[in-house]
Amino acid sequence: METESEPYVRLTTLRQLHQVMADMNTARSLADTLQTVADGVVTGLGYELACVNLVRADGDLVVAAFSGNPAAEALITGRVGSRDSWDRRLAMGEKWGDLVFISHTEGWVLDDDDVPQWYTDGPAPRFEDEWHPSDRLFAPMYAPGAPGGAPGELLGVLSVDRPRNGRRPGAWGREALQVYAFQAAIAISNARLRANMQRALVRLERDQQALRASEESFRQAFEYAPSGMAIAEMGGDQHGRILRTNDALCRLLGRPASAMRRYSFADLVHPEDIGTLLRTSAEGGRAELRLGRRDGTYVWVSLRNSVVADAADGPRFLLTHVEDIEERKRRELHLAHRASHDSLTGLPNSAELRARLSARLCRRPQSAHPGEYDSLDAAYGHPVYDSGGHGFDFGPGAPAYDAYDHHVHTVAPEGDRDDGAKGLAVLFCDLDGFKSINDRFGHNAGDAVLIEVARRLGNGVRDGDTVARLGGDEFVILADGLGRADAQDLAVRLRNEIIQPIRAEGRAVRVGASFGIGWAHCGMTADEVLKSADERMYVEKRSRPKQHRRAG
Repeated sequence: METESEPYVRLTTLRQLHQVMADMNTARSLADTLQTVADGVVTGLGYELACVNLVRADGDLVVAAFSGNPAAEALITGRVGSRDSWDRRLAMGEKWGDLVFISHTEGWVLDDDDVPQWYTDGPAPRFEDEWHPSDRLFAPMYAPGAPGGAPGELLGVLSVDRPRNGRRPGAWGREALQVYAFQAAIAISNARLRANMQRALVRLERDQQALRASEESFRQAFEYAPSGMAIAEMGGDQHGRILRTNDALCRLLGRPASAMRRYSFADLVHPEDIGTLLRTSAEGGRAELRLGRRDGTYVWVSLRNSVVADAADGPRFLLTHVEDIEERKRRELHLAHRASHDSLTGLPNSAELRARLSARLCRRPQSAHPGEYDSLDAAYGHPVYDSGGHGFDFGPGAPAYDAYDHHVHTVAPEGDRDDGAKGLAVLFCDLDGFKSINDRFGHNAGDAVLIEVARRLGNGVRDGDTVARLGGDEFVILADGLGRADAQDLAVRLRNEIIQPIRAEGRAVRVGASFGIGWAHCGMTADEVLKSADERMYVEKRSRPKQHRRAG
């Protein structure tokens, strides 16, 4: 009878296996899959208890699902057993194919290890194949390996207890549990894959949302920034071409956004500031320069650059922040002008005069060793000077070493005759009769005279010449490229302009002027040049009778 019913029993078991395997592969989540695996052992394979021990990332195994006994489920679900203890268990006992059976006769050694376990009550076996309460049966679950090859990594272990018929499983029961463990491993792998994909999709969607939010935040920050912003191409043939500007920059330059896209900053910068722009680093570079407006004027701005990437390996763009500093620059220039110009006449003051003069002259280098240049002086028969501190002038007939190619050595005409040589003339002007105007008519009249004299001197020289007020009633003119006759003619013309009547405090007054002409050349200091011109002025003043020093 038992033999006749066996095919029916196997067919019923196959149907149950088919159903529980279908349930495993249709579970919606990894947790549902694990619970379905545990339930399928009880409902499909005829065991009273089943436990799914899942391998964690650290290698230990956690009780992830339990079926068959709510009390035991509450006791051990979530508890962890070490990988070493599990490896010891799987290496013991009797091998039933891929299954591991540990009889109660040897399993007692495992009672004190850290693997979560439970015990069922029942009488001792009465015959050989009867199930003992302390028998243990494990079905390892391995990830699918290569076809025909060894199984993959261990995913977990199915622990089962007490078959309902009370007997140890025979060949058919063992085969069924082994097949079930294999299918469970596939279902768990697929569930993990789906879970990973779902997590990846969630992360991707979250990242995309964050990216969209970041892009929108950047767009709003860019568009509505109170100061100018621009994005330009970086690298390639179109490097620096403006791709996008905000409203603030368009308003600042008076140009529409569509027109701005035709330019780069190099097209808009003031010609004198091109070098500043080119020296500005793309990454974190700053520069203060002038940008051209649509009406042809220029505005001072501060540029600050940073590099942004479209993606991890995508194209890079230059983000430029443009801040209007026109008002600050105007104040700075005003302060600089006040520091370098005379407050009464508006002419360059003594400090500015000396600075301009010094900029044209080579200086003798400061040596750390006294006498270091004496041997050069002796060798060349004249003093040796350095070119603005950057090179050396070895005199006539010798090539000058000059680190700055734009420097031209300043030389003076030699002798008192006009030999056609051109040089930097320094005209020292002292007003004659000015003190008597101050004494007779007051300082307001004197100030009016100084202002008018400054105006006449400025009108009487060329563009590029310098007219400065040295102090009191002393003025100095720097005129480059003049010969001796040219300098003398200039002095005569300026004197003739000065002696014309001047309206001061409601009356016409006159002052005269004495001019001394000095010549600047490399090797002299500014003070030496001015002293030379001053001495010549006094020579000229003393050479004229007192009554002829001013017109009246």
